[in-house]
Amino acid sequence: MSLRIAFDLDGTVADLDSALAEISRSLFGGEPEAVAPAEGPPAEVRRDDPRGRPPADTPAAKDGPDEEEDRVTPPRVRSLTPRQQSMVWQAALRTPNFWETLGEIEPGVLARLWALAGERGWEVVFLTQRPASEGDTTQRQSQRWLRAKGFELPSVFVVSGSRGKVASALGLDVVVDDRPENCLDVKVDSTARAVLVARAGSPAMAANAARLGIEAVSSIAELLDRLGRRAADGPSLLGRIKNLLTGA
Repeated sequence: MSLRIAFDLDGTVADLDSALAEISRSLFGGEPEAVAPAEGPPAEVRRDDPRGRPPADTPAAKDGPDEEEDRVTPPRVRSLTPRQQSMVWQAALRTPNFWETLGEIEPGVLARLWALAGERGWEVVFLTQRPASEGDTTQRQSQRWLRAKGFELPSVFVVSGSRGKVASALGLDVVVDDRPENCLDVKVDSTARAVLVARAGSPAMAANAARLGIEAVSSIAELLDRLGRRAADGPSLLGRIKNLLTGA
């Protein structure tokens, strides 16, 4: 029986954080961490505009990001005010085929995943909660992006709600995600094993995940190193996956 493994997109393999940070810089100037309410013009106004007015092409701001946007907002952008976050998202989603403009967090890792999946006979799918942007559907944009990064014939599911229920419905064995809350959903609502991608600088996140019985890796490359080892014989598929992940 082949290993059925799902990967989240944004924050796991796709660099949404840098794309939104660049939009933030174009709207407000400076890094997102440095943008905060202050004395003088509203924080959402560009600092390099001496008249204290937003640029003409700045979208009208809402009070904050909607539910779909909030679910995938990266930590750096969360340092902005809700109104600023809304403006960043509106600018992003007005970009035709925005989801195809993102970089790969670990260059070359998707091509490596494609090759390893073929060699080992894994079934790989990608899960995302991306909101719709101008242009093609989110699914098609995501599929084209994955192909461009070296993962041929990608299966992409645009989902909502508990990742655990999705994992259960799809009969997944492993779900890889960068958000602890999604990993916890997988642990509670399915029999799949959750793997948290806690990148460098997140030791507390990895430690908290371990206390909840969730495996943590520092990168997708590290995970592929583990999964690429020959599986030890075990009494069950889940036992075999555990051995793969822990290196037993």
